[in-house]
Amino acid sequence: MDSKLEQARNYEEVYGDRIPDSDRPLFHVVARVGWMNDPNGFSVYKGEYHLFYQYYPYNTKWGPMHWGHVKTRDMVKWEWLPAAIAPDEEYDNAGCFSGSAVEMPDGRQALMYTGVKEWRREDGYIESRQMQCVAFGDGVDYVKYENNPVLTSADLPEGWSAVDFRDPKIWYDKSENCFYAVVANRTVDGSGAILLYRSEDALHWEMKSILDRSRNEYGRMWECPDFFMMDEDHAILITSPQEMLSRGRAYHNGFGNIYMVGSFDRKTYQFTRKAVHAIDYGLDFYAPQTLLAPDGRRIMIAWMQSWESSHDHVAIGSWFGMMTLPRELSLKKGRLIQQPVRELELYRKNAIYYTDVDVQERIQLPAVQGRCVDMIVTVRPSGGKLYDKFIIKVAKDTRFYTSIVYSPGDSILTFDRSNSGLRRDIVSSREVVTRFRDGKIRLRIIMDRYSVEIFVNNGEQAISSTIYTDQGAEGISFEAEGIAIIDVEKYDIVL
Repeated sequence: MDSKLEQARNYEEVYGDRIPDSDRPLFHVVARVGWMNDPNGFSVYKGEYHLFYQYYPYNTKWGPMHWGHVKTRDMVKWEWLPAAIAPDEEYDNAGCFSGSAVEMPDGRQALMYTGVKEWRREDGYIESRQMQCVAFGDGVDYVKYENNPVLTSADLPEGWSAVDFRDPKIWYDKSENCFYAVVANRTVDGSGAILLYRSEDALHWEMKSILDRSRNEYGRMWECPDFFMMDEDHAILITSPQEMLSRGRAYHNGFGNIYMVGSFDRKTYQFTRKAVHAIDYGLDFYAPQTLLAPDGRRIMIAWMQSWESSHDHVAIGSWFGMMTLPRELSLKKGRLIQQPVRELELYRKNAIYYTDVDVQERIQLPAVQGRCVDMIVTVRPSGGKLYDKFIIKVAKDTRFYTSIVYSPGDSILTFDRSNSGLRRDIVSSREVVTRFRDGKIRLRIIMDRYSVEIFVNNGEQAISSTIYTDQGAEGISFEAEGIAIIDVEKYDIVL
């Protein structure tokens, strides 16, 4: 009888090929078939970018977690590879949960993941444990370490959770010839913390510090941590808090996303937090993970979905869930700047330019339409007089549209998919306060069939959301309450 991994590989090969390419996003990662959630193992191996992901091939609902696998040379055109691992051992019988990947000095690729073990006690209660495991491979096939797990509850501070101990992010430190990993855990106060471990061989680990903890201030359990230096002075700690309370116009997804800016003492392994910010203000963004590219860029990708709305989705065919466009990160005045990877510009075709367009009532500009689009819209007042609102409608036909609304008086940008054709009554609107109040704003809007990603003022803020509007809705319109002047730069994305 085939193993669980062989079964998954056979299933995705047969059923994945039955999904027409036109029913998928063009340049965003989706599962070959079935369900996708968190990005895992976003890494460089033998000169190519690899991405793994939480995966259940047999349904478009969450199920026992496998790892799906894709690779790319440019982060725009992706190639599916066979499923990498499946829950087929005693220590991961309930799932191979989130983790990461790294290229070993000996040329192998190591996967580090959370194995979830469940068993039923005599009284009927199901017990669960989470532990960290590793597998080694060649970029396609992987063998789990014979002495898994490599981190268990024995490696935690006394009294911390054996049930919520997950999502290792591993990296190799060339200067020390060793490995580090950050792992999420739940503390005795019921909220999350991020632990730092060190290893000489990626098998035997020693805890070095508690990098930071929530203390029930920023949500409860902290999931999917990442930790890296942006320069010599700034350390960045990323995590996705569960059960997070909103603050102003941030953190409204419940399962949120934050980055902490601080400093890191390499001798004492202490991280000192200085500021906390939201990463993305959209409806759909979770579990981001980064890699360091060979050219020095720090690049981030995330699951473009909200956990709350994922329970109410209507799948498009036989797949559900997608990733964001990979984003280049930089730091400016203590804040992360996010820009789409520059490789996307190689696929821009059919350039259209409009300058100094006077917008009052609704207008549509010839050839400005489509659902696989990279468009930059720059808005400014006319004659120094502030307009009341500026509205862009995308994915538009006579019935459906998705709105992007800017109100310069209070500097609020609103994304609203209420009229996008959703078949469930789910949360559909988000707001973000932008930096300027002079009526000027620059929006880079990237659409890919089932998603809209907006980069505000050269990446100062990002808004990521899915839409499932019929693909025939390709219209784009502009309107103002008052008078606005706009420049439009629009490209089709063609692979």
